[in-house]
Amino acid sequence: MATPQPIPASFAPQNILLIKLRHHGDMLLTTPVIHALRHRYPQANIDVLLYKETRPMLQAHPAIRHLHCIDRNWKKEGRGKQLRHELALVNAIRQCRYDLVINLADQWRSAIITALTGAEVRIGFGFNKRRNAFWRRAHTHLVSTEKHRDLHTAEQNLLALSPLAIPLTGWSAAMHYDEDDWLKTQVVLAQHQATSKPYIVIQPTSRWVFKCWEDSKMAGLIDALADTDTDIVLTAAPDKKEQAMIDHILSLCHSKQVISVAGQLTLPQLAALIDHARLFIGVDSAPMHMAAALDTPCIALFGPTKLTQWRPWGERNQVIWAGDYAPLPRPDSIDTKTEIRYLSAIPLEEVVKAARKYLNA
Repeated sequence: MATPQPIPASFAPQNILLIKLRHHGDMLLTTPVIHALRHRYPQANIDVLLYKETRPMLQAHPAIRHLHCIDRNWKKEGRGKQLRHELALVNAIRQCRYDLVINLADQWRSAIITALTGAEVRIGFGFNKRRNAFWRRAHTHLVSTEKHRDLHTAEQNLLALSPLAIPLTGWSAAMHYDEDDWLKTQVVLAQHQATSKPYIVIQPTSRWVFKCWEDSKMAGLIDALADTDTDIVLTAAPDKKEQAMIDHILSLCHSKQVISVAGQLTLPQLAALIDHARLFIGVDSAPMHMAAALDTPCIALFGPTKLTQWRPWGERNQVIWAGDYAPLPRPDSIDTKTEIRYLSAIPLEEVVKAARKYLNA
């Protein structure tokens, strides 16, 4: 493929589409790109294509005009209905007449949609697994992924802006919610007879057990912080396994100074809860990324995840890594269905000490 023509400084897109088809935390880490685009092209409309279930992460963002959604349940409706959904999506996207498409995804579907937009500038990544003619033709500019291994996911995303000569540093992540989300969250807290005292949010759960700390240590942390004149609020997804983990942790607690709203809040309501907290403590999960994006002080417990890529993105964060206390397997070798809790190497007293340091600051 010939070297693409450089994008002139006079290029001023009116309609921009950003594509990312991943999980909740991934979507939050696209917001630095959105902020950089808004700053560079203040007149442009910015839309995002994402999976429907991740929509709450961006739905209140003031810089976004529209969210195009792919529903992964379409495939359950049969091939005929799925095809109609896909065609309707492509038609809706084409009608927006995008000048600039930035494809942060690595799926074939994202490349097909990028090509079908007909946008003048279509930027993607030159993933090693996508070295073929179609991927090259779907994009007008491909950005090397050679440095991805050494970069945070937010920095990887920002690299896609290289052909546009937009500065790649200085862009923060953000999680937005509506005032009504905070009002509804306060109602939920009141139903649990929460006091008006400041509170700490603790998220012990993840969809993957290997990312979780021991239940007994979580209970010990709650008991240790019970004398800090703060309420403690536990959160989790509605998933049955996560709910069972929360119930087990509560059964191990001696302190009654703990409230569980696990599974009772939407993601924007959870954002409102975290935003008003004195401190967030949690494992590698979407709520951890939300805390960092909301600039709430955050203590993140990590195991054999790619720490460079997935640490909290922000300034008020502390990572406690199990690898500092015991050997860990390579992240790419992990069986994600394992019941092994690799975070068990993290000492309880280290997390308590870190929490007290934030609370006494």
